[in-house]
Amino acid sequence: MKMGILTSGGDCSGLNAVIRAIGLYAERNIKNAELIGIPGGYGGLIRGESEPLRRSDFEDILDRGGTILGTSRQPFKLMAVVENGTSRLRRMCENYKKMGLDCLFTLGGAGTHKTAALLCAEGCNVIGVPKTIDNDIYGTDVTFGFQTAVEVATECIDRVRTTAASHRRVMLVEIMGNKAGWLTLQTGIAAGADVILLPEIPFSPESVAKSAKAALEEKGYCIVAVAEGSVLASEAPFKKKDRAFVRTERGETTVTPHLAEVLGELTGAETRATVLGYLQRGGVPCAYDRALSSRLGGYAAKLAKEGRFGVTVAVSGGNITFNALVDIAGKYKLVDPAGPAVAYARSVGISFGDE
Repeated sequence: MKMGILTSGGDCSGLNAVIRAIGLYAERNIKNAELIGIPGGYGGLIRGESEPLRRSDFEDILDRGGTILGTSRQPFKLMAVVENGTSRLRRMCENYKKMGLDCLFTLGGAGTHKTAALLCAEGCNVIGVPKTIDNDIYGTDVTFGFQTAVEVATECIDRVRTTAASHRRVMLVEIMGNKAGWLTLQTGIAAGADVILLPEIPFSPESVAKSAKAALEEKGYCIVAVAEGSVLASEAPFKKKDRAFVRTERGETTVTPHLAEVLGELTGAETRATVLGYLQRGGVPCAYDRALSSRLGGYAAKLAKEGRFGVTVAVSGGNITFNALVDIAGKYKLVDPAGPAVAYARSVGISFGDE
């Protein structure tokens, strides 16, 4: 069996652990297994690039961050667009056949899974593995890379807190999460933030300022964890492109700098903002993600051995299982504003800026 592996979209910790697990399982359990890596994600498949993966390539990469195969973003909306007489989707399917693949493992997030579903519909044997620090893939309890990002972001807030306390400041920490606020929610709870702002819960600056003032009076500083996709209650009725236009006019890409300025005015306190950015993606995967990635990768290879294609691996109730790509592609798992995690946070006094 000839199997290809690609990693697509943003990088995260655990990708190499999945590659390793697929390789080790295939070597021991699949007769005549041949593994090839496709560099640069779907871009490499479009260009028809590949390289053999030998045991020496993947044996010692369990604790390595990033991806040995490289990655890239290929916009889903452009996959079926005809350019120069063909489409990217068609080129990928043709190269899948030219490479003689019996199976393709696609390690990626929501966009990667949508493209994987297209390849599946065109007759390619595809198995997805759910990767994203946003934890927003529908149908799985958790994605690999998420826990490591939580650990990193939590440590960063721990460090910011010492500065906030020393200078009696309101500190805003922007955390990744455009559509879903899982990373900010989990980090905010773990780091003891006073305010958590999520894309799923539009907020008002006045409400945040009220909570900030209370924190300043009680302990002398305030920590606000802000998801990059957070929106003002006044912005919520408008489409994303309209919100983006207004922010571009202000020279901003997220609400964080605007909120920092407003909070300074409303509280009278020194207010600073810091953006964690790519710090959350890089570095050594935590033990949890190493173990999870290994289990997901091994299970994906097992599905290939059994001839189960057109699926993606998932976690359900602590068990490793799978979902059909057609059932999960294009869907997102978002934070429930009335869910247990948010309810807990509210019960201990954490504000979401909507009160």
